[in-house]
Order: sequence, then C-alpha cells, then structure tokens
Amino acid sequence: QGQLVESGGGSVQAGGSLKISCAASGIALRQCGMGWFRRAPGKGREEVSSIASDGSIYYADSVKGRFTISRDNAKNTLYLQMNSLKTEDTAVYYCAACSYWGQGTQVTIQS
Repeated sequence: QGQLVESGGGSVQAGGSLKISCAASGIALRQCGMGWFRRAPGKGREEVSSIASDGSIYYADSVKGRFTISRDNAKNTLYLQMNSLKTEDTAVYYCAACSYWGQGTQVTIQS
C-alpha cells in the first residue's frame, strides 16, 4: 500500500519562500507521473506543477518563474520550492503520484 506524506507548510510573509516536501513509501516515484495541486479557500482544486513519467515538467501560469518542482529518487521524495510568495498562493497543497494522494499541507501567505 502506497502512502504520500507532505510536510514543510507554514505561514510566511508575502515575498517570502517555502519548500514543501512529499515523501513516498510503498511507491517508486521515478516510475510515476507526480505533481502538486492546491485548493484555496472557496475554490476548486488547481494543478500547480507536475513531472510526467517522461520527465517533462508543467507549471501553472500563476506560478511560472516562482515555483520549482524537483524530485530526489534516492530519497523517494518530491519537492516544491516556492519563492516570491503571494497572498493568492494561500491554499492546502497536496501531492499526488501513482494514483495516490497525500493528506495536504497548509500554506498561508500573510500580507
């Protein structure tokens, strides 16, 4: 049974940075497409960034140039480095891989 556990969320001032992580167990991330999604208060789920199984990377327009997705196959962990954070980035961030979802980590950006 696979499991994804996010960590690293928190509260920062606008303009700041955060790096969130998604540790996988029972799943080999290198074999799957994987990504980060978010759900802001009162809004639907949004795909933020993803790495396809062929290695191609996607970023939502709203985060291009500010967020960087990466993967450490040795640690079986997915990361999202978030810079120049804006209040509109406030959301619960979820990772997904191999049809599994994490429980989410709250990211709050203060003005």
